[in-house]
Amino acid sequence: MKTTADIRRDFLEFFASKGHTIVPSAPLVPANDPTLLFTNSGMVQFKDVFLGAEKRSYTRCADVQRCLRAGGKHNDLDAVGYTARHHTFFEMLGNWSFGDYFKKEAIEWAWELLTKVWGLPAERLLVTVYQNDDEAFGIWRDVIGLPESRIVRIGDNKGAPYASDNFWQMADTGPCGPCTEIFYDHGEHIAGGPPGSPDEDGDRFIEIWNLVFMQFDRQPDGTLVTLPAPCVDTGMGLERLTAVLQHVHSNYEIDLFQALIKHAAELTGTADLDNKSLRVIADHIRASSFLIADGVLPSNEGRGYVLRRIIRRALRHGWMLGMRESFFYKLVPTLDALMGEAYPVLRDNVSTIERALRAEEERFAETLDSGMRIFGDVAGRAEGTIRGEDAFRLYDTYGFPLDLTQDMARERGMSVDVDGFNVAMTQQKETARAAGKFGGGLVLPAELASQLAPTVFLGYDQLDGDALQVVGLLQEGKPVDRAVPGDVVVILDRTPFYAESGGQVGDTGTLSTANANMTVMETRKLAGQFHAHVGSLKSGELKLGDRLRGQVDIGRRTSTVLNHTATHLLHAALRQVLGTHVQQKGSLVAPDRLRFDFSHFQPLTADELAEIERRVNVEVRANHEGETHQMAMQDALDFGAMALFGEKYGDNVRVLKFGDGSIELCGGTHVRRTGDIGLFKIVSEGGVSAGVRRIEAVTGQGALDHVAEEEHRLAEAAQLLGGTAGDVADKIRVLMDRQRKAERELESLKAKAASGAAGDLAAQAVAIPGGKLLAVRVEGFDAKALRDAVDHLKQQLGDAAILLAGADGQGKVALIAGVSGGLQGRIKAGDLLSQVAKQISGRGGGRPDMAQGGGDDVPGLPAILGSLAEWAALKAT
Repeated sequence: MKTTADIRRDFLEFFASKGHTIVPSAPLVPANDPTLLFTNSGMVQFKDVFLGAEKRSYTRCADVQRCLRAGGKHNDLDAVGYTARHHTFFEMLGNWSFGDYFKKEAIEWAWELLTKVWGLPAERLLVTVYQNDDEAFGIWRDVIGLPESRIVRIGDNKGAPYASDNFWQMADTGPCGPCTEIFYDHGEHIAGGPPGSPDEDGDRFIEIWNLVFMQFDRQPDGTLVTLPAPCVDTGMGLERLTAVLQHVHSNYEIDLFQALIKHAAELTGTADLDNKSLRVIADHIRASSFLIADGVLPSNEGRGYVLRRIIRRALRHGWMLGMRESFFYKLVPTLDALMGEAYPVLRDNVSTIERALRAEEERFAETLDSGMRIFGDVAGRAEGTIRGEDAFRLYDTYGFPLDLTQDMARERGMSVDVDGFNVAMTQQKETARAAGKFGGGLVLPAELASQLAPTVFLGYDQLDGDALQVVGLLQEGKPVDRAVPGDVVVILDRTPFYAESGGQVGDTGTLSTANANMTVMETRKLAGQFHAHVGSLKSGELKLGDRLRGQVDIGRRTSTVLNHTATHLLHAALRQVLGTHVQQKGSLVAPDRLRFDFSHFQPLTADELAEIERRVNVEVRANHEGETHQMAMQDALDFGAMALFGEKYGDNVRVLKFGDGSIELCGGTHVRRTGDIGLFKIVSEGGVSAGVRRIEAVTGQGALDHVAEEEHRLAEAAQLLGGTAGDVADKIRVLMDRQRKAERELESLKAKAASGAAGDLAAQAVAIPGGKLLAVRVEGFDAKALRDAVDHLKQQLGDAAILLAGADGQGKVALIAGVSGGLQGRIKAGDLLSQVAKQISGRGGGRPDMAQGGGDDVPGLPAILGSLAEWAALKAT
C-alpha cells in the first residue's frame, strides 16, 4: 500500500518527468495579498502570474501546496471531525501551465498518472465538463477513450451566466474558463448519485481532481475575450486521493491520520479509535503546527485568533476525553515524523511549535474547567438557544471563542444567539474606545491638502536647512494666511525635521526668520505625506510664502537614532535566539529609551536575555557601516529584507542593512556605523498581551548611566551587608539561610504556644447535646496558629464544635471553625463560622469539618460568640 508520503512524492516525480519545475509550497500566510487571511488553494502563490503582474523563469511547474480553510469566506472548521472529508489544514497537489501546454496535455497526463502510475481502474472514473466545452469533451471521448455515458456536461447551475460548478473565475472580471473534474466511484454500496444528478451530494462519487482551463478574460459587461496565452491550473486534494488509493472511505482512515489518531488515543487513554474527538485533535495538530511554523502565534485578533480558535477547539475535545493536563503539544514529534521531510519549515521549527502549543494549553487550562461548568449551567437554563450575553461571557471571561460555544451547543441540539453575542462584543469595543479617547487630534483640512505637494524630507543627510518655504499654516485647527504668537502648526515645502512614524518620535528644534522665532515641540505626519511642525510661535509673525531657517535639536536626534538602529539589531538577535516566529508588533524609538514589542509565547529566561544582549553588542562592536538601498518591493524581499506585518509599503522602498544579520524596510533615521551606539543594555522584559512580549532598553550615554546606577545600587547593598560588591550574593544567601532557620523556629514556637493555649482554652468549653462547644476570642494568633490550635482542641475535646476568633490588634479578626467526632453529622463548620461572620461584616467558607474566614473586631464580638451555645444546642439536638 502506498503511503501518503509515497503519493506526494509520486506526483512531483511524475510531473518533473514531464518537464515541470518543482516549486516549493508557499507559506500559509499569503505574501503581499491583503485580500486573503490564509493560503486556501494551490493557485494563491501564482495569482499575480495569471494576472500578468509577474513573470516566472518557467512556463510549467508542479507543487504540493499547504492550505488552510478556517477563517473568513473559506471556513470548514465547524464540519471538521464530523464528516469524512473536511479539514482545516490540507495539501493540494497541482500542476500549472502559463501559456505553455493546454487541455490535451493536461487531460492526458492526469489520466496517465491516475490509471497507469497509480493503477486506478478506469471503470471507476467519470468526468464532468462545462456544457459547451466541446474541446474537452472530445479529448475525453476520442483521445482518452472514455464512454460518453461517463462524461457529464454541467451547465450554469448557480443562477447566472457562467456561474457553474464547471466554470472557474478568479473574480467578477479577469482570467476565467471552463474546467473538467475527475470523480471516483466508491461503489453501489455507498449512497449518492453522479455529479449533476439530484442526489449528487452523497458520498458515492467523490471529486479527486479539478483541471481548470483559463482561456478567457471576462470584461466588466460580462463578455468573454479569448486570452492570447491560455493557462492550466489544476488541483487535487492529497487526503482525498490517498483515501481512494488506500481503499478507505474516510480521509481519517488514511495512514497519516491513523498515526496521529493512535498517538492522540494513547495520550488521552481513549480505546475507541473512531471517536470524533480524536479526529478533531488529529486534524487540528496539523493546522496549528503549520501555522506556528509559518510565523503565526495565538492572539486575540486576525490570524492569531484563528490559530487560538483551532487550538482551543482541540483542547476542548481533549477535555471531553478526560484530559486535565497538557497533551496536545506532545503530538508534534509524530507529525514531524510524518511530514517533516516534505516540509522542512515544519522540521526546523519543532521546538518552537511545541513551546507555543504548550504555553497556549497552560493558558487555556486556567479557565477551561470553569468555563465548561459555566457552559453547563447556561445550557441547562437555556430553552434551545444560548443567550448572546452568555456566549460573550464565555468568550470574554473564559476565553471560549464563539465557534467553540457553537460547537458545544450543537452537540446538545442547541443554537447560539450570534446577533446577541455581536451586540455584546460591540458594546465592549465602544466602551473601550470611549475610555481611550483623548483630545488634541490634529487633522489637515482637505482643502489645504489638495493644494500642497508632499513634503521633501532632508533629514537623512542634514539637521538644519535654509530657505524652507511655508506652504501651510494652522492656528486653532484652521488654515490661516498669517500666524501670530501662540500655538501654531507649520507645513514646509522641505524640512530636516523627521515626522513621527514607524515608532520613531518626531524631531524637535526651532524655526526662525529675521523677525520670528518658533519652538518646534513635535513633528507629525499628516495624510501620510505632509510634515507638520507643531509648536509655539514665541515672537513675530509667520505668513504663507515666508522662508525659514530650521534647526533640529541635534542631541535629541542623535540619541534617537542610536535607539532606532538598536531596535533593528535587537529584532535580528531575537529571531536568532528565539526563532524566526518572532515578528515586530510595535515599537517606540525615543531619545531616552527604546521599546520593542514582538511575538513570542512565553517570558524570556535570564539566559535568553543575556544572549540577546550579547549578540546586539557584538554587532555594535563590529562597527558595521549602515547601507541604504532604494529598490522595488519584490527586489527588497529577494534581497532578504523583512517587511513588517500589517505595514503598507509602496512600489519602491528604502532598505537598511547593518552587517549580515539585520536587513529591514525602514523610512527612519539611523547611525552611520553601529559602533556609534556604544553600548546596548536591556532594562526590562515583560508581557503586553497574549503572545506579545516587550523589551525596553537603553543605548549610548543612557546605557552607561543605567550601568552606573546599577553599580551604585550594588555598592549600597554591599555596604549594608558589610561586604564588597563581589560577595553580595554570598552574604544574601547567608542572611536567607538565617531567616529560614528563624522562621522554622518561630513556627515551632507558635505550634507549642497553640498546643499550650489549647489546653487552657479547652477548660472554657460548654456542654451541648452530643458533645461540647468552644467559641472564644484570642489575642496574637495568626490564621495558621488558629488552625493548629483548633486541631489540638479537636483531639482534646473529642465530640466538639469549635470556633476561635483571633484578633490582630488592628480592628480585624480571623475566624477558624472546626467540628469533630459525633457532632460532624449535625453541625457543619461553615454554618458555625457563618453565624459569627455575618454579624461582623465578614465572610468565609470551607469543608464540613473545617472552615475559615474573617471580619471586623466589633465591640459586641464576645456576646456574639456567647450566643453560639444556644444555636449549636438546637443544631445538635
